[in-house]
Amino acid sequence: MKNYQFIALLVVTTFLMGSSFAIVKLGLPYASPLLLAALRFILAGIIMAIVVIILKRPHPITRREWFKLCMIGSFQTAGVMGCIFLSLRTITASESSILTFTNPLLVVIFATIFMKVSYRFYQWIGVLFGLIGVMITMGAQVELKVGILFGLLSAVFWATATLLVKKWGVLFDTWVLSAYQMLFGGLLLLLGRALLEQPFFIVNPQSLLILLWLSIFSSIIQFAGWYYLLQNSDPGKTSAYLFLAPFFGVLTGWVLLEEPLKPSLMVGGLFIIMGIYLVNRTFSGERARR
Repeated sequence: MKNYQFIALLVVTTFLMGSSFAIVKLGLPYASPLLLAALRFILAGIIMAIVVIILKRPHPITRREWFKLCMIGSFQTAGVMGCIFLSLRTITASESSILTFTNPLLVVIFATIFMKVSYRFYQWIGVLFGLIGVMITMGAQVELKVGILFGLLSAVFWATATLLVKKWGVLFDTWVLSAYQMLFGGLLLLLGRALLEQPFFIVNPQSLLILLWLSIFSSIIQFAGWYYLLQNSDPGKTSAYLFLAPFFGVLTGWVLLEEPLKPSLMVGGLFIIMGIYLVNRTFSGERARR
């Protein structure tokens, strides 16, 4: 894939990631959080499973392969998305998106500890610049709420899933991986809603449109693109672009939900852009030692 195509796919993917927070917030009056998340991913998983079966894409053969695929679904869909949906009950879409997308810093930390990846000094500086940008964007004025904890947990789950996909993703066809991890994760969320909430879903044109958007654009297209990117690049480099997603989360929260658009967004954005540049500049020169 050419560099401009890589960047274009990253922008589209991060836009779908960031904007989904506002879309979910719009859907919460019509559905309980975990039930909405479960329906989103079960529907997306079923659609993609039908497609990959019809197209005869290569499926996992051994139980070990299926187990690894389900583990990815447990972290990426059930863990990340469950925490995001729960966080939106008490904090804004902007705050939730920003907290979730602190995960690139965790990717570098986890890769260093568990995968023995050695990142260079300026790569760490780049990641820290991005994290500072996220903090500035939030204005450092977040109240202590349970949603903050769920937002941070979603970042932990996402960083873990990123490294699992990098390690195991080559075993699977991209579309097969996307289909079954969403389906399995959705089923876990369905189990979770029975234990953690009083489920409800109000059927009307608005709720169905939101569900379809979340299932098709914010799930099928988003995950397929993201897994393709992870399988064809370094996870630290690719995850650095996730700092763009809070921008899209804040901007769509402002447009769709009329959440306040603070001047700190511009200052934080400059730090985020510098962080992305530093991480990718070092990768384009000297590669990280492994």
